[in-house]
This record gives sequence, structure tokens and C-alpha cells, in this order.
Amino acid sequence: MSFDRLIKNIQEKQNPTVAGLDPKLDYIPDYIREAAYSRYGKTLEGAAEALYEFNKGLIDALYDIVPAVKPQAAYYEMYGWQGVRILERTISYAKQKGMFVITDGKRNDIGTTMEAYAKAHLGVTEIEGQTVTSFGADALTVNGYLGSDGIRPLLEICKNDDKGIFVLVKTSNPSSGQLQDRTLDDGLTVYRTMGNLCEEWGSLVMGTADYSGVGAVVGATYPQQLAELRKALPHTFFLVPGYGAQGGGAKDVAPAFDENGNGAVINSSRGIMCAWKKENADPKDYAQAARREAMRMRDEIISCIGTIR
Repeated sequence: MSFDRLIKNIQEKQNPTVAGLDPKLDYIPDYIREAAYSRYGKTLEGAAEALYEFNKGLIDALYDIVPAVKPQAAYYEMYGWQGVRILERTISYAKQKGMFVITDGKRNDIGTTMEAYAKAHLGVTEIEGQTVTSFGADALTVNGYLGSDGIRPLLEICKNDDKGIFVLVKTSNPSSGQLQDRTLDDGLTVYRTMGNLCEEWGSLVMGTADYSGVGAVVGATYPQQLAELRKALPHTFFLVPGYGAQGGGAKDVAPAFDENGNGAVINSSRGIMCAWKKENADPKDYAQAARREAMRMRDEIISCIGTIR
């Protein structure tokens, strides 16, 4: 399964992190924006082109040390079809560099509609007997709160096309407990119930590294729940948001890993993209500042979990 590829990349780089590519225009140095506007004007196309040049610089600086990137679809969709085109170009460029790509789309529907999302983001689209790839990501975040009807349409593509999904389980946002922490009649919390479903769904798409193609999103801001879920879900790989700008640190994310240092990938978005601002670096040094922050993050996490075996 695709998480076997992610795990291999993590082990080779000794780096269990993913760089979130959630660009805003004010994250992008002036010289990149001005060059894009000079060609396309202050238009959706101009803004989208600035995003792409920014992303390319980040990917070029990170691909040899960071195993994966995670573009958040909303930051591209807000720039219309021009931005959506840049999402596809960003995915393609990152994959050319050997990076594992997780599209953060949090898609949620049932039946043929969910099949359409799966084909768009992970699989192939059929056109008059020909198949073409639309976005081509390696994994997609999904909302599982419609139950199995919203997940099963994805599993066949995960199995046949070597893809993976990350299901929202215990999210990092402050109000997640309003629903996810509620206790059901059987005594389990909603998030634990969703985690158990990930194990059940994952049994249909097991990989070779003891983890399935159905992962879970579990926030760094809830380390106790991370520890609980790691113990309860031995075959579920975790995507852990909330590191850095949202307050999570290396000690907070350490419970996400198994005894071999496997089992999770930790996301940082603003911390990496905006490292040049934090350092007060030359704007033309933005990509190297991102690299320095990515290395610092890697070293901090490895110091807590040890060698990844």
C-alpha cells in the first residue's frame, strides 16, 4: 500500500515529517509576487503563479530531507480554476522530486459521489475508454463521519492503485471535543469509535509494514489521546497536525510513534513556509530558511523518539 512507500521514505531520510503547503500571498516574498503580477496582473492567474513559484522553491529545498508534502486544497481553490491548476502542478512537481504527496481535502460523501472524489484525487478518470490522471496524489484526507458508506468507495482505489487515506479521528482544533470527546452508549468516545473503524476498514487494505492504507488524523495538541490511540490502533498510521504554530512540540507528538519509531508523520505548515519571516532572513533566502526549520524540526523529533527502524 502507499503508506509502505511513505514509511520507506521516512526511514531512508530518518525524518517522520511532512511539510504543509498551505500558501497565502502574504507568506510569499515580494519579488515572487511582483514577477507573477508583471506577467499576469493582479489577477487569479497572477496569484496562482506566485503560489506555484513559491511552492517550487520550497520543494527544491526540502525534497532530499523531507519525505512528504501536504497541500491543503482550500488554499488553491480560493484562486478559482487557476489555483486548482496550481494544485495539480504542485502535486506533479513534488512527485517528480520523489516526495510522497498527501492532499488535504477532507472530502466527505457517499456512493458514486465519493467514488468521483476518489478518482479525482487518487485514481484515474475514464474518458471514452481512455484513462487519465487528474490530480494524482498518493493519499487524501477524508471525513469519515458519514460512516462506511463514505469510506468503502475509496478502499478499492487504495488497493488497486497503491493509494492511502487519512480519516479524521481526533483533530487538533480547540473545539474538536464538542463532538469527538463525547461518550457513546458503549462507553467509548466518538474519536475512539472512529479509530476502531479505521482499524476495521484498514484490514481490507493491509500493507507490508504492519500498517494499513487507512490512516488517522490525530492532533499534536492532544498528546494523551495520541498515546491512547497509538496503543489501541496498532495497524493505523497517523497523520499528526498541530505541530509548531498550533502549539504542539516534539514531546507532544512522541506518543504517536510505535516502539520502532514508526507509525506517524508530523505536519508543519506555517512553521516551515514562514521560517524566513521568523528568522528575519533575506526574502530570497526563504527556501533555505524553510530547509533549516525542517531540519530543526526533524532533529527535535528524532531526539525524542530515537532512530527509526
